[in-house]
Amino acid sequence: MRNKSFSGNHARRVFAACVAAFAAFVLCSELASAANWNGIEPLKSRRADVERVLGQPTRNQPGETGILHFKVAGGNVTVAFVDARFVAAKRLSPDLEGTVRQVVLQHENSSDTPESMGLAEKSDFKRDEGQGVTKYTNLKEGIVYTFMGGRLKTTYFTPSQDQWTRAQK
Repeated sequence: MRNKSFSGNHARRVFAACVAAFAAFVLCSELASAANWNGIEPLKSRRADVERVLGQPTRNQPGETGILHFKVAGGNVTVAFVDARFVAAKRLSPDLEGTVRQVVLQHENSSDTPESMGLAEKSDFKRDEGQGVTKYTNLKEGIVYTFMGGRLKTTYFTPSQDQWTRAQK
């Protein structure tokens, strides 16, 4: 005869372990993806996704995988795409051609500073300084901030280290 109390506790422990494993999987999946901007994510989003989010570009450099420029509140956005030459040079999976390679935000009159963004306290960011520009880089997440005169000037969104590793053939 089975001990009902034991089997009930066992079922709860198994259920709790499954929930914990699922939560860990979701958390790790989230951490492995690159930083995105407005839902545009490097190596995932395509031109149609970008235009759906940002509308028609103000300037379109030729080709399906060219570079698009947009005017947005607070500045300008440049979106570069993966092309066949980049795929070959970086030995990437061919299906990545046409995905976003990089999103660059050029901020106009930003009041953000490294201090207001808490970058000095974030150990994932590496600080570099030179020629009036301070740069905070987090390759793990694929984000770079540049500051001029102590104010945020440019934000770069690129693939994370994990995404680059998975993208290579």
